[in-house]
Formats: sequence, C-alpha cells, structure tokens
Amino acid sequence: MNRQQTLNAISNIGFLMIAVAMVIPLVSGPLSEATWYSYIYAAGAVILLVSQLFSPYKGKDIRLKRLYRIQGWSAIFFCVAAFFLFWPGAAMRDWVAFTLAGAAIRCYTSIAIPNRQRRIADGDNK
Repeated sequence: MNRQQTLNAISNIGFLMIAVAMVIPLVSGPLSEATWYSYIYAAGAVILLVSQLFSPYKGKDIRLKRLYRIQGWSAIFFCVAAFFLFWPGAAMRDWVAFTLAGAAIRCYTSIAIPNRQRRIADGDNK
C-alpha cells in the first residue's frame, strides 16, 4: 500500500466518523443530552483535513490542481462545522449548513477529478 492509498483510507475513516456524528443527533432528537457526537465529528474533520494537507496534487495540469484545491476546502468547511458544534451560541442549523456545503463540494470534486484525469489520459486538453 503506497502513501496515496493510505491517505485515501484515512480520509474515508474521517468521512465515516463525520457521517456517524451527523446521524446521532438526528436520530436521538433535539432534546437529547448526548454531546459526545461532537467529539467524533471534530476528530473526523481533523483527520480529513490532515489527509488533505498531506496529499496535494503534484502534476502539471492547472485545472486538476484547482479541483484538488477546491476539494481541500471541503475539509475546511467540515472543520468550521466542528467549531460550531462547540460554540455555545450556535444552533444545529449552523454546523449542519457547513457540513452540507462541504459535502456538496466533495460530491462535485468526486465527479470532476476522475473526469479530468480521464481526459488527460486520453490526450484531450480542453
């Protein structure tokens, strides 16, 4: 297993931690006293951010480099959402909104990056 595969596996673990932490307050209801899910979410966000920081794009294609940079912003959005989990005056909508923004960016780049890589492999530079 090379370094990139290891970082991809670590980022998947971070995503799973974020997903589990998202489901817990939605299932338990707004009146639940459980706050331990915020620590799981924050750990997943930090794991995701670290894996993004250590896996930059080192190729020469500018569009692909931009897509990887955009993908890194999703990890930053997840970390901002984790901040709002611990902020005393924040509501649930605050961290959920940043989580959805990070997920939307990640969905876009998960489609756009392989498409661009395929175009580069085919020799199409458009």
